[in-house]
Amino acid sequence: MAQLPAAAEQILRVHAQFIHAVVQAMVNPALKAELDGALQAAEAQGWGRLVGAIRQIGQGRRDRSVLLGLDDEDRVIAEAILAGIIDPATLPPLDSQPEAGAAAPGLAAMIEAAARGDVQAFAALANMAEQMVKAGGDMARLGGIMRRLIDGERDADLLTRGMGGLGRELVLDILGQLAKQNKH
Repeated sequence: MAQLPAAAEQILRVHAQFIHAVVQAMVNPALKAELDGALQAAEAQGWGRLVGAIRQIGQGRRDRSVLLGLDDEDRVIAEAILAGIIDPATLPPLDSQPEAGAAAPGLAAMIEAAARGDVQAFAALANMAEQMVKAGGDMARLGGIMRRLIDGERDADLLTRGMGGLGRELVLDILGQLAKQNKH
């Protein structure tokens, strides 16, 4: 895979299985019903614009106009699908795992923006927190402390209570990023 900005690379790692499934369904009509179910589930999770773009791609549109109106994350996913249809070698590897530390700067920036009153950042974090809670484990705990982070809580011991090593590391990375942002 070509060198990508860290955020795009992280998005591809997180959504690799979904991207592969969509591309496989696009080139194998026998998987269409399975794809339709996955797209309905994605739409129910708030991915309406991305699902709309994927449906356009499924109808044969391959130009970049299908990317119009997509946010950055959705655009990276749709571009990967388009590229994967043309050349499956461009698909993200299925065996790569997202790097927990790579999420910290983005989460910290969103937490800081929400704390300053940015309604979009607050809504995005609320949506993320809801998804994290559904995921369970350390992600559920992180989702559960999101509001406290927005409200200014910075006590690492309190925030990481009950978390495993990776969850604790991610929270500490977020706190470190928040501390850096407050110095500027």
